Amino acid sequence: MENKEQIMEQAEEAVLHTYNRYPVVLDHGEGVYLYDTEGKKYLDFAAGIAVQALGYHYPGYDEALKAQIDKLMHTSNLYYNEPAAEAAEKLVKASGMSKVFFTNSGTEAIEGALKAARKYAYAKGRKDTYEIIAMNHSFHGRSMGALSVTGNEHYQEPFRPLVGGIRFADYNDLESVKAQFSEHTCAVILETVQGEGGIYPASEEFLKGVKALCEEHDALLILDEIQCGMGRTGHFFAWQEYGVKPNIMTCAKALGCGVPVGAFVLDEKTAAASLAPGDHGTTYGGNPFVCAAVSKVLDIFEQDQIVEHVQKVGAYLEEKLDVLVRKYDFIAERRGRGLIQGLEIQGRPVNEIVLKSLEEGLLVITAGSNVLRLVPPLVITEAHVDEMAEKLERAFAQLSAEQ
Repeated sequence: MENKEQIMEQAEEAVLHTYNRYPVVLDHGEGVYLYDTEGKKYLDFAAGIAVQALGYHYPGYDEALKAQIDKLMHTSNLYYNEPAAEAAEKLVKASGMSKVFFTNSGTEAIEGALKAARKYAYAKGRKDTYEIIAMNHSFHGRSMGALSVTGNEHYQEPFRPLVGGIRFADYNDLESVKAQFSEHTCAVILETVQGEGGIYPASEEFLKGVKALCEEHDALLILDEIQCGMGRTGHFFAWQEYGVKPNIMTCAKALGCGVPVGAFVLDEKTAAASLAPGDHGTTYGGNPFVCAAVSKVLDIFEQDQIVEHVQKVGAYLEEKLDVLVRKYDFIAERRGRGLIQGLEIQGRPVNEIVLKSLEEGLLVITAGSNVLRLVPPLVITEAHVDEMAEKLERAFAQLSAEQ
């Protein structure tokens, strides 16, 4: 086996340098642990950025994918396939919505959602109703459409001009959203829990107020559940806690628990009057292989009561993190729901905490410039939460000793 330095050098030579990677070469996983090429064990509280909801080698998951590999990997969307039909039916049931379009990623799901929103207004004869209200400090992806509704100047500036007709409001500020509405507004897009922006859940008043504004103006509400959906907040989709159903929902990440798959899901009225044959498409999206994964993931969630488990262990994680907030004056506050949590760090470089945690055998990541993000596999136990807290406190101690 090549050593760590050789692999890192090989990657730096051959792969475009768009990521500042941490100095570790991960080799395999088991349960909620990852192992590097040198055999070191890491408790995973990053889950591939909220992707590995079932951890690694969850019973039945690998077998479902291996069985599908032996049958059929890809056919294109010119033909029907059984895994896609089954996965779509199960996703419709879990969301209580109407129709699914499978994509290859979260950013592609956003692109499709934006197109569906504009087509909905166009199909109703309102060709000048094309503006989309997005949120400051949001993150929706890196492609041009998704980037255009991502409220972060740092990400946007080098790639202007972006897609036009986008207006920005402040998250959790209903009056700010109201001020951006006009006769040209066709949709509002927001994350039910802002992820990259610092782990900010929507307030109930805000989300219900935005929904009411959309209904008043016959605009569509698009909720981005790419990171916060699929059980992570203790509800199958985060919006279900609020009782605010979107017209379009995007999901990805944990939808396939490791395979590259996303989806946008439409309610009945939007599905009936938006995208039609020829309006949208994908070569790989919804192929038998990824949909076999989605179908199995949705089965596991139901059979093994994953969402109910998150409610229990998520409450314990919140308690444990609140203890840390009280104990360390450099932790300003905890924010989040269930198993998407953020600790706001003041006076210390959050990336240094990530690196020290790595040394202690704990994988955590950041959100924004000063938030430590914890998005572990949804199958962690209270014992794993205790282990995380111990490792994190050792990382804090290391950092304090060096300052």
